[in-house]
Amino acid sequence: MKGFVQNIEDIVNKNREFRRVLYTARNIQLVVMSLNPKEEIGMELHELDQFFRVEEGSGEVLLEGVRTELSAGFVVLVPSGTTHNIINTGNVPLKLYTLYAPPNHRDGVVHHTRSEAEKNNEHFDGKTTE
Repeated sequence: MKGFVQNIEDIVNKNREFRRVLYTARNIQLVVMSLNPKEEIGMELHELDQFFRVEEGSGEVLLEGVRTELSAGFVVLVPSGTTHNIINTGNVPLKLYTLYAPPNHRDGVVHHTRSEAEKNNEHFDGKTTE
């Protein structure tokens, strides 16, 4: 079957990896993330659009320096060229997923920790899931 059809809430809530690429199409990519308490994605700036949805936990998002509190059910849309960061301000892991359009990471990449992700400066290489 082409495409991706699964229960994203279950996948996100069971994920313990900082970043795991689940599916990559030519123009969009699905990634799950888990941020430990006080952990953050780190300030980023992409030349692509990005969508986040929080499934579990609490935190805050910074968009161009403006802070907004987040909790389960919140979504964040980050237009291309917007500096952004997501920080876990709670006491339990912040579970979320993100869509990159177009893809940003190599298909299937798993970064167990933020430190590992920062050391592995990988980028989308044009190869999709199918």
